[in-house]
Amino acid sequence: MAVALYARVSTTRQAENDLSIPDQLKQMRDWCNANGYSVAQEYIESGASATDDKRPIFQQMIREATLSPSPFEAVIVHSQSRFFRNSIDFGLYERKLNQADVRLFSITQPTSEDASGDMVRKIFSVFDEFQSKETGKHTARSMLENARQGFFNGAQPPFGYRTIETETIGNRGRKKKRLIIDEAEAETVRRIFRLYIHGQQGKPLGMKSIATHLNQQGVTMRGRPWRTQKLHDLLSDTLYMGEYYYNQYDSKRRKLKPKEDWIKVSVDPIIDESTFAKARGERAERAPGAVAPRLVSSPILLSGLLTCAECGSGMSLMTGKSGKYRYYKCTNQRDKGKNRCSTPNIPMDKLDQLVLEGLANRICKPERIKSMLSELQKQRKQANAENDQQLTVLKNQIKGNEQKTANLYQAIENGLPFDDSTKERLHKLKAERENLLIEISAIRRHQSIPTTSINQNQIDAFCRALKTRLLDRSSGFGKGYLKLLVDEVRIDGKQAIMQGSYENLAYAVGSSKEASEEVPTFMRQWRPGDDSNVRPVP
Repeated sequence: MAVALYARVSTTRQAENDLSIPDQLKQMRDWCNANGYSVAQEYIESGASATDDKRPIFQQMIREATLSPSPFEAVIVHSQSRFFRNSIDFGLYERKLNQADVRLFSITQPTSEDASGDMVRKIFSVFDEFQSKETGKHTARSMLENARQGFFNGAQPPFGYRTIETETIGNRGRKKKRLIIDEAEAETVRRIFRLYIHGQQGKPLGMKSIATHLNQQGVTMRGRPWRTQKLHDLLSDTLYMGEYYYNQYDSKRRKLKPKEDWIKVSVDPIIDESTFAKARGERAERAPGAVAPRLVSSPILLSGLLTCAECGSGMSLMTGKSGKYRYYKCTNQRDKGKNRCSTPNIPMDKLDQLVLEGLANRICKPERIKSMLSELQKQRKQANAENDQQLTVLKNQIKGNEQKTANLYQAIENGLPFDDSTKERLHKLKAERENLLIEISAIRRHQSIPTTSINQNQIDAFCRALKTRLLDRSSGFGKGYLKLLVDEVRIDGKQAIMQGSYENLAYAVGSSKEASEEVPTFMRQWRPGDDSNVRPVP
């Protein structure tokens, strides 16, 4: 009799470690030799659960078994649990084999071919299903506790992170995994958030445009091109601001679990909370549910800037009459009802024009800008001593890091094994050095902002050019300059109160030319890789 062997293990880890599969095959081959059966085919399923039929090798075996004529007369398994751990599906597929005159044998659970044997097989199948559910229950409980202790349960770490193995006390030598930042990928994450919030050269970018931009520059997602859905998932994942949750999703029912079942795992953030909030505000304002699809691609001037003075919530764009009317509304009032906040809705065009004219005519006046630059100069003088002291500390830390790295390389040359532990130490030293250089670069950028070199002619030219750009709504640059100079627009009754950065203002004025009517289109904080492309420390 020609037979087929089917061997299966549940996890890829078991398959990679050759657990169970070789032993199953050996025992089945010996059983076939002892009973005079010839093996026509062997089917090996690595890393697949027997609780359902979503197994490609299993489906291939069933297809070939039901051919006419069938290439084999029986399927041999080590135990019925290798075939199925679901009593209903076991019966269905056993019946399908029987209809093709192909029998099913278990070498460790032999049964007869009569009614009593059929009953025994069903009993075995019920017990296998029960054992599977009990094992799953205990495994789930163990993984939940693992997450509560701050460990990572997944196989593939999220983009921007990597895993390190950690030995734990009382765990029989088994290692658990934690998530740490992968600096190379993390810089791509920061770049994506910058592009989504600030756009490029003053013009907004949507997710599709960002994907195209990154792919054209050869920036991939672990070797794969960026897609709009992946960018959406990344920009909406609280993991990147340090809030990682385990047990969010019920994979069997394909829906989110109640929030009280989620487990928060501590991870290092790649971006800060304010950056994530701005990206979330942009997504809400660009969403088809809030804005008609034909309007999503047009820039929304005050997205990410508006806040309600009464309740502190953001304000987002809403529409009425199928997009005919557009207005800004307090998100607290939008989500929880009018009784939560009394700030009225404000027509978008009216508020946009009010803010642009206020910035152009009232704030960006030569005498006012001169006063703000003088105030910045005073603040800079007070901070210089502290910055110099901090630079000295950081430079000493850089030297210490370089010495440790040199010592480790020397130890490797002298025979220290270049194993995973050594690689991890080198990676940590490299990441530490990059973080120190980023801190140094930030202080130097702060110190490099021009103040004393800016003269009156330069201020006058800047104000004229900026006014022209701000009030020209067709240019597309109004939003870019608004976001450069203004950090927040707070709506307090009928007043719009703007708060901005003296440093960004000084940079913008200092980058303009005395005889030019142009405002610089190069936004310093928008530069891709600004935090990573740092110069060597002297």
